[in-house]
Amino acid sequence: MIYTCYDMIRDCRADRPEGWSYFVSHYVPVIRKLAAHYFPDQPLTGSRTEEILVALRQPQSSLFQSLEPAPERWFVAQLRQRVLAALSAGGADEAELDLDTLGKAMGPLTLLEKQAVWLETMRYTPEQSGVLLRMDPRTVEKIRSKAAELLRAELDNWRRSLLADQGAPLGRAASAAHVEACLPPKAFLDVLDGRTTWYGREELERHVAACWHCIDHFCRLAEVIELLRGLAPLSDEEAEPLRTALGLPRPKKRGLGRWLGA
Repeated sequence: MIYTCYDMIRDCRADRPEGWSYFVSHYVPVIRKLAAHYFPDQPLTGSRTEEILVALRQPQSSLFQSLEPAPERWFVAQLRQRVLAALSAGGADEAELDLDTLGKAMGPLTLLEKQAVWLETMRYTPEQSGVLLRMDPRTVEKIRSKAAELLRAELDNWRRSLLADQGAPLGRAASAAHVEACLPPKAFLDVLDGRTTWYGREELERHVAACWHCIDHFCRLAEVIELLRGLAPLSDEEAEPLRTALGLPRPKKRGLGRWLGA
């Protein structure tokens, strides 16, 4: 029997050991990859990882409350938000740029160009952004140069690294800027998976082009797809101290695996 993300969410919600053991093995690599990208100067220690896992297990974390379409990608998008909040706790950056000013400056840009700009706030290089957006990195560089000039015209205090420096406060502001017209996760996933009709895409773009919450949402889901690519679960030896920190019993081997491991 195949154990799925649906099964894990259900079991973690019920605080069953099998769900949390699966989460440790399969999603700690995600946590490590996020930490390495967003906090490269702060190595994620074993004790810090344990603290994050213990916090995620608390009922108030609400990480396991929703079963959305394409649950793994949506689940990882929610996991990302909680992990970044935990890693940045106590070190909030001062806001030097607000969404209204950014929106005014970026008004002439297309939706795709705004996504390329927003990925700069997420600390993705032109090469990395090109992969996420399926775009030539040289085009990303041209878009960002154009955006830099537009933003400089709106600000008295501007520097080339401003968007990357302001990624955390801008991300928090965008996450909180949800309105009733914002699209559900499935709409973004349909675009990323090539399932959206032309009419559906036009309808989506009309709203998203003026909504930093949805632009952020789209970029985060694109990030998740690449984030999950090629990730391998932890070995039993790597997972064991983390399971111990959560008070989890050693997982039982099932079926043929039990005999092979004997």
